[in-house]
Amino acid sequence: MVEERARRRAVHAVTVGPTPAPPLGAPGTLAPVDPTAAFAELVARPEAEVALDRAALLVAAHARPDLDVEAELRALDRLAAGCDDDTLPAVLGQLFGRLGFRGNVDDYYDPANSYLDRVVATRRGIPITLSVLTIAVAQRRGVELVGVGMPGHFLVRDAHDEDLFVDPYAGGQVLDRAGARALFHALHGADATFAPAMLSPVGAHTIVVRMLNNLVAVFGARRDARSRLWALRLRAAVPGASLEDRAEVAHALAAAGEFAAAGRWLDGLALEAPGPVAGSYRHAADRLRSRLN
Repeated sequence: MVEERARRRAVHAVTVGPTPAPPLGAPGTLAPVDPTAAFAELVARPEAEVALDRAALLVAAHARPDLDVEAELRALDRLAAGCDDDTLPAVLGQLFGRLGFRGNVDDYYDPANSYLDRVVATRRGIPITLSVLTIAVAQRRGVELVGVGMPGHFLVRDAHDEDLFVDPYAGGQVLDRAGARALFHALHGADATFAPAMLSPVGAHTIVVRMLNNLVAVFGARRDARSRLWALRLRAAVPGASLEDRAEVAHALAAAGEFAAAGRWLDGLALEAPGPVAGSYRHAADRLRSRLN
């Protein structure tokens, strides 16, 4: 039992970092909210309790440290207040008709397309972020939507009608199941293998990880190692992250010359990994520490 508690403490230390300071406004402190710790705490909750809009904004706060998450949530409230009534057509009419939200076809790989605050400000984004926006605004009006992780193009679906999909990237286009399948083949080719499970709903953890995967890829292509590192750290904090994904944080730390931090990260992973893998992590950690001499 003592060994297990020690293991949990070590894993927490390398995955999340030190215990965060109390949030801004807490008695006796003026410490600001740490978006990394706040994100880790949020996604550690049961998946059904993860507020997707807040999680997306905490991701964005890593790109813009002065981001006021609460103010951005109130901006979503105002978008919802502008809907004519509590129906899906009213939500779509507000976002994609009256306000003109669309996919950013001119600069698809701009990282700002993955930041919910910038999507709200510019009214442009990529499929998954526009989907998060649509889900968040609909939820405020009592309209239940779910995310659909179709390969290559995220969609939303009515939570109660399995044949009613929406493509926010295409300006809120409504699709039936056949239309969603046709969209898949338009993207991947007529001969691409389609499975019905590709149109199944996915939860908040999966959505957040997919958003972070997009950022990891974009930052990698731009050779923005610093931003890629924070995206990898956040991805590693989401429950269910694989050992390989979490080890990628150590590789990024080492690439940045942070050999001691990379070694500590690998030491923590070694406590969870199966025998041979644990040994390889410890060996890699020792090699990294030797570079400090």
